[in-house]
Amino acid sequence: MVDGINGETGREQLLEALRSIEMQTLIDLILIVITAYILGRIVTVVLSKLSENMSREGRIKVKMIIPAIRFVFYAIAFYNILMEIFSIFGPELFLLTGLLGAAIGFGVKDLFADFIGGIVITFEKPYQIGDKINIGNYYGEVRDIGLRATKLITPDDNTVTAPNSLIFNEAIASGNYGVSEMMVVIDLYIAGESDVKTAMRILRETVVSSKYIYVSEKRPVILLHKAFPFYTRLRAKAYVNDLRDEFEFESDVHTKAWIEFQKKNIRAPQLHILNIPPVGDEYESDRATRRNVGSDQRTGTGSESDSDSRKSFEL
Repeated sequence: MVDGINGETGREQLLEALRSIEMQTLIDLILIVITAYILGRIVTVVLSKLSENMSREGRIKVKMIIPAIRFVFYAIAFYNILMEIFSIFGPELFLLTGLLGAAIGFGVKDLFADFIGGIVITFEKPYQIGDKINIGNYYGEVRDIGLRATKLITPDDNTVTAPNSLIFNEAIASGNYGVSEMMVVIDLYIAGESDVKTAMRILRETVVSSKYIYVSEKRPVILLHKAFPFYTRLRAKAYVNDLRDEFEFESDVHTKAWIEFQKKNIRAPQLHILNIPPVGDEYESDRATRRNVGSDQRTGTGSESDSDSRKSFEL
């Protein structure tokens, strides 16, 4: 009985405190939120525009600090709001906290998970602004990391908004992980009777002569081949100077290599021989390849677990 009376008294005190809130106080709280949001947007727009005029290394470094600066604004706003709420409710704050906990548990748990995911991304950095990543069913460049969602620009120039809570239940692969250069894997298929040695030489010359390539001691060019019953797969692993040149580099290599292949009578396999997967399967295969690319870059290796005969060249 006493507990029931105390509960009723607590609720009455909470309702009384809510009624005592002045309109000016609500306006102040709203202004704090709006100010933090506007400052965060200004910093994002200004620094993003400045970074686009810098070198590729400078662009990546500047964009890396944008989420941290915005988090500082949001943290200051949250602190001021919390102090204002404490000054209004006082002892009833514990009861309000219980009600908020229930609301989070039943109504806005997904939104709360997104906010926690944004904080985790800001400090643990599984990916950063400027990275090329696979997240969910999408692949693209990270353009913005907010407290609730991450925005990607896909190769088709679509803007994808992915909730930050995906980091808790999805494997995320970053192709460059904070650096400007990124490995690109290029596969070419030739007929089984074609001269593999000549084809590998042409592919090597085509890759290393591309204007998009980046070569160093830690970023070598690796060529591999694998023989199948009726065709041969040639694979080139190389780094591009700027991750945004990923598809230009791939197209450049394909075009020049096939021009030289035709001169040497190196043919593509017949379509009924080359097992081309459906579009969905091909996309999944491409995602798996890009995950392997990110893994190769972080480990500093370009090895591949093919047990068949293969040949590698390093520059």
